[in-house]
Amino acid sequence: MDARGKLLHPGLINAHTHAHGNLAKGMGDRWTLELLLTAGPWISGGRSLEEKHLSAKLGAVEMVLKGCTACYDLPLEWPAPTAEGLGAVGSAYAAVGMRAVVAPMVADRTFFEAIPGLMEVLPPPLQHDVEKLRLAPWKTSVDNMRKALHEWKLDRDQVRLAVAPTIPHHCSDEFIRACADLAREHGVGLHTHVAESKVQAIVGLKRYGKTLTGHLDDLGVLGPHFTVAHGVWLDGDDMRRLGAHGASVAHNPGSNMRLGNGLADMRAMLERRVNVGLGTDGANCSDNLNMYEAMRLASFVSKAQRPDLERWVTTEEVASAATEGSAQALGFEGRLGRLAPGYKADIVFLDLGHVNWIPLNDPTNQLVHTEDGSAVSHVMIGGRMIVQDRRLTTIDVAALAREAEAARERLARLNAPGKELYERLATVVGRFCPGLAHIPYHITRYVGGA
Repeated sequence: MDARGKLLHPGLINAHTHAHGNLAKGMGDRWTLELLLTAGPWISGGRSLEEKHLSAKLGAVEMVLKGCTACYDLPLEWPAPTAEGLGAVGSAYAAVGMRAVVAPMVADRTFFEAIPGLMEVLPPPLQHDVEKLRLAPWKTSVDNMRKALHEWKLDRDQVRLAVAPTIPHHCSDEFIRACADLAREHGVGLHTHVAESKVQAIVGLKRYGKTLTGHLDDLGVLGPHFTVAHGVWLDGDDMRRLGAHGASVAHNPGSNMRLGNGLADMRAMLERRVNVGLGTDGANCSDNLNMYEAMRLASFVSKAQRPDLERWVTTEEVASAATEGSAQALGFEGRLGRLAPGYKADIVFLDLGHVNWIPLNDPTNQLVHTEDGSAVSHVMIGGRMIVQDRRLTTIDVAALAREAEAARERLARLNAPGKELYERLATVVGRFCPGLAHIPYHITRYVGGA
């Protein structure tokens, strides 16, 4: 290949996203994490197998066009994951030509059961409505995941499975242990949302008498194949535990701010030997899947937290998190994330004639602070050109857009009752959960310490 006039960098790797979110982008504005979870039946409900495939494909297309070659995807199926649904998601990544680790989000408690006191403050008619949202018994979810792991037909070097008990207090201890055993049995990753919001941190103390990380450590699930999503409200002891076990955190600075969860401390994580990967979160809560934006925000968040510039993360550390750090979280360490002999040929070609690169002063600084995806010219995955001259070689984007619009129209009609239920619930959840977040905690991650 003639790569004159191009800057080459390893494919960016998204350490945390959600396939089901791609058909729900832009559906809400002032959403906390807890309101987003309340909106789940409305914004993610009623998906056919074809729509699960379509939503994953839509996200994969956006990511590769923006220089991302692999991701850790936590899709949702209700009331339990299915081998067919996971296959539909996995085959979408294969069709685009992208790498992915697909880890179904699973739980055996609903959001309303998981938050102490929330069910009791709902009016009786709303209690009746949310009781209909019960999840499958946890053994059903484990059996279905085991079936998918046994029957997986896609090339595991490109698309593989993992396990994701969604949030610790949304799962019984028996279920979490079963998920960890299943992951160990099949040698796959374990990924869960931990201390994403202050509400989660407070609930952890209320339910377990200790932090969520401390409780997971007691359950014996921490280890090199364990990934914390977000970790905004991790304290120093939590980070030390994760670092001692060789675990990872998927840092999602855009989503953390978008949902009002605060600013995670990447420097503190690195100091405690935590492997940090970088992610976008889902398009239903961060609205795009742009890893260049995630890098820029990770750098800026660090600088906004303190005046001590020696503790700011560097652009080199941010770029490393978005490549090698994320590769380790996905279980591809030593194979993805670098341009070096023995690594997979996952390479992004940036046009140095683009205004983002005029003039070219420092490649790493400009990759993190200046690039926004608009200079991506070609994307190679495994030596195969997936994007050539800014056009996908594998997918007809115009046809994809038509399918997405048809799905949007169908789902809007189908999920209208779910939207009405959300609007009734939001008046309660939108007051009760911020009330929990006002309970004092021993650290703060809010701007200004409020």
